[in-house]
Amino acid sequence: MLAQNLELVEQRIRAAAARCGRRREDIRLIAVTKKFPAQVLREAYAVGLRDFGENYVQEFEEKSPALANLPDARYHLIGHLQTNKTKKAAELFHTIQTVDSAKLARRLDGEGKPLDVLIEVKLSEEAAKAGAPPEDLPAVIEAVQACRCLRLQGLMTMPPWSDDPEITRPYFARLYELAQKHQLKELSMGMSHDLEAAIEEGATMVRIGTALFGPRKKA
Repeated sequence: MLAQNLELVEQRIRAAAARCGRRREDIRLIAVTKKFPAQVLREAYAVGLRDFGENYVQEFEEKSPALANLPDARYHLIGHLQTNKTKKAAELFHTIQTVDSAKLARRLDGEGKPLDVLIEVKLSEEAAKAGAPPEDLPAVIEAVQACRCLRLQGLMTMPPWSDDPEITRPYFARLYELAQKHQLKELSMGMSHDLEAAIEEGATMVRIGTALFGPRKKA
């Protein structure tokens, strides 16, 4: 089932890339495995997936011992990171996609481990959404670039939920504009229901969970 789901997702990515004249190899598929056990990550690795997105440091810490022999797997933190968990996050993840302040950047840098990072940008008015406001972006970029251990890759965002991809498309377009303005290459945006709109607006990483693994079990 997973192999079939992956092929369907691949078809969607390739079709979206073709529509806007982009290359499939310029778009990274991040398999979102939050709330799924380590065995599911191992199965995903077996069908060729290599980038995995997790939302919670503590949850992934519990899974990680069972993943030790997946040598070229890369793990991305795509959930909000509290400053008191930077040490463990730096140990567990290759990429932190949710840096949203100069303070958090400096805390991560202080852990002394080379990390790829993206800055999360808040483009929604929703109080529950995290991220740096666009007007704060220059200061956060400057702070990250001053860090010895952090490599700034680009931007990520989480638009308001909508079943209609055309509702979220303007948020993707806005993130692309900000990345162009600040000369940043990577754009992490788009999920199972709106990956096509995200790719058409410039996504270089799409974060896909449900379309690969099915619905998550309710807590």
